Amino acid sequence: MKPAPPPQKRRSGLPGSAKAWLFVSPVLLALAVVIGYPVANALWMSFQKDQGLDPATGMFVDGGSAGFDNYTHWLLQQCTNGLGETVSCPTGNLGSQFWTAIGITLLFTVVTVALEATIGLGMAVIMGKTFKGRALLRAAVLIPWAIPTAVTARLWEFMFQYDGVVNRVLGTHILWTADPWAARFAVIAADVWKTTPFMALLILAGLQVIPNDVYEAARVDGASAWQRFVHITLPLLKPALLVAVLFRTMDALRMYDLPAILTQDNPHTRTISMLVVDQVRQGPNSASALSVITFFLIFAVAFMLVKVLGANAVRTQEEQRKAH
Repeated sequence: MKPAPPPQKRRSGLPGSAKAWLFVSPVLLALAVVIGYPVANALWMSFQKDQGLDPATGMFVDGGSAGFDNYTHWLLQQCTNGLGETVSCPTGNLGSQFWTAIGITLLFTVVTVALEATIGLGMAVIMGKTFKGRALLRAAVLIPWAIPTAVTARLWEFMFQYDGVVNRVLGTHILWTADPWAARFAVIAADVWKTTPFMALLILAGLQVIPNDVYEAARVDGASAWQRFVHITLPLLKPALLVAVLFRTMDALRMYDLPAILTQDNPHTRTISMLVVDQVRQGPNSASALSVITFFLIFAVAFMLVKVLGANAVRTQEEQRKAH
């Protein structure tokens, strides 16, 4: 007598891929509402004219379709005069400040991220060592990062006043918030002071996962402290360091509140985000076009960091595991 065949498992009605999409669909729907709709709405508004006065009635009317006029207004610095003719934006017009704001934003981003990564790496190495009072030092280092940006801006504004602490200590008479390059230095100094602890915290997290056995083996082989740092610490710290640089770069590209409060209306520290806010008061549709341009600028920088410069932390970690 043949034994009875084992009972077959009943297959569910949905394949595995369909189940996966079913589980993630609530999250995708939430992202579509929270992120997708504002982006799509801003893109649609960027192709519309702002409201204007009807010469016949003297009342505000919808502008209608603008085509690419809002984009050429910023990218080519083109404005429309009272006769409806397209001319170069005059000095003082927000459209004439677009490329200057782009340059200032990139300047702040490159300088602050470079300084914060370098100083943060040194702070992380120190905080990663074992010594008495290490916990107190780590808590004290995080204080500048925990202070709200508006408070930080006011604090440094008092320090950079004409009769403030900085001029008294240096024995100078510099208008730190009015002079073009002095104001930029003031913004960079304040931002580095506030955000370096954030970089140090991310880098310290990467240092904590490096095994001590690697350092012990290097010491046995006679490697100096500098050789251990260059050939062990930096390569193994690369994923955490690149992620920290990526996050901080994205944050620096949208810098607004620190220069807006610290230097107020100084055009020499006006970033692209400040230009967007100023344009919103004059025309939201043109500001939407500027927001779209800013979005693509940040996306291009992020893509370059992730793909071109190799800031893919997951891939880097996989390569390190294969090497070991």
